[in-house]
Amino acid sequence: MRSLALLLLPCAVAVVLRLWLTCRSTTPPDAGDSAATQDEALPSYEVLMGVLSARHHRDLRRAIRETWLGYLKDHPRFQHRVGVKFIVGERGCPVPEEDREDPYSCSLLNLTEPVAGQEAEIEVVKVADPSMLAPAEVSAVALDFKVLHPVVITRLGVFPSGTQQELRGNVTVKLFQLDQEEAVVTARFSAISTGTMVNGVWYKPVEQFILPKGFEGTLVWESFDSAGLTTLGSCVQLNDGGGVLKISSIEEGILPHRSARGFPGLAGGFTFSIYDGEGLTGLLQGRAGRMERHASRLRQEDASLREENLRHGDMVFVDVVDTYRSVPSKLLQFYKWSVGNAEFNLLLKTDDDCYIDVDSVLMKIDRKGLKRSNFWWGNFRQSWAVDRIGKWQELEYASPAYPAFACGSGYVVSRDLVQWLATNAEKLKAYQGEDVSMGIWMAAVGPQKYQDPGWLCEKECYLDMLSSPQHTAEELRALWDRKRACGDPCGCPWSP
Repeated sequence: MRSLALLLLPCAVAVVLRLWLTCRSTTPPDAGDSAATQDEALPSYEVLMGVLSARHHRDLRRAIRETWLGYLKDHPRFQHRVGVKFIVGERGCPVPEEDREDPYSCSLLNLTEPVAGQEAEIEVVKVADPSMLAPAEVSAVALDFKVLHPVVITRLGVFPSGTQQELRGNVTVKLFQLDQEEAVVTARFSAISTGTMVNGVWYKPVEQFILPKGFEGTLVWESFDSAGLTTLGSCVQLNDGGGVLKISSIEEGILPHRSARGFPGLAGGFTFSIYDGEGLTGLLQGRAGRMERHASRLRQEDASLREENLRHGDMVFVDVVDTYRSVPSKLLQFYKWSVGNAEFNLLLKTDDDCYIDVDSVLMKIDRKGLKRSNFWWGNFRQSWAVDRIGKWQELEYASPAYPAFACGSGYVVSRDLVQWLATNAEKLKAYQGEDVSMGIWMAAVGPQKYQDPGWLCEKECYLDMLSSPQHTAEELRALWDRKRACGDPCGCPWSP
């Protein structure tokens, strides 16, 4: 975070000089509007609305066009006051979902070795030279990994205490699901209960659990006496079963692990077998055909998106592969597009699954005098803990909590902030989600925040809400129909 602040400090100073300047950038190919030339007048809006939309969310875009967007276009006062653009990634992910590491990115499930002997146990580590083992003055060491194809953990192991391969002290090995307090399986070792020696590691069998694809685990070795742990520190090759496990990236000679005192090493190993080996073989054998069919679907999707934009003219295609992990970059690219292709005072960002009460938004802008500079209007989460696993996994932001960030169902920023973001887009790091990324970026600038709980963070409904997220197309229509019928999107008195 300190390095980010240092990087952006000169840019933060420069924002004052750029406050009333407009950057004319080139619109990405196939974008909704052609880039304006120097001699053309840019379209001018009081509020420019950007709606983040996945390529395949055609039904949600249709629902928005039939509800609040259609209302804006037909309203005699609002149609020139507000401009709306759907923000869509220019390219779909070329990897079918079955062949991705996870559903949120476009990373290929990289199974690098032929699958053979699936029933056999695979040892993650082997000790070829016992002289490489060394006592360590640490009481705990942990190794993190992720499962990319289902496996069964069969044994947990610990290194012997010396070249004679004896075991001193008491050591417990536990497998946890990352960030969970209760161990999935446990093995205990002592001098009188060593288990079985295999390739330089003492092993004990454990109750066999299937770890599903996507399981994120941490293996912890703990010593409960003064003997400490025996570790293996460098020149170690780990067997990932041909790619079914992903052990955090390894710098040469350093193992990917955590310990109480940052000691480099590994205190043991584990064995596993591949679950559903036939299914894995079939997955690999069928990959070429899936890739070809998926490429054909992407071509059809491209044609459909071009046709949709020709009909409506309200889409901006930005230069990203359209996946969840690319959403922060997608937003930055739209900011670049916006300052080069429109004049506006405020920019409202929302998502395609969100209900927006446009009347209330515009009335509050007028009533509260919200056309300001260095201004951010939203419902801000404070001291939000950083997730290390799952959909919102963040491994590169070191702090345990994020800076304040606005809920993604809707927030408004002033043009000068959009200009700063657009100008510095190539320098800004994209984190796991666009909401938290925006909070980190804005922490370098320190905008004036206007807290407003009307921008809902969860799927709820209140009479005075400005936005509500996570709705289906049918729910968006129902909310809007009730709003137009009786002024209350949550329910009319005569509704059943």
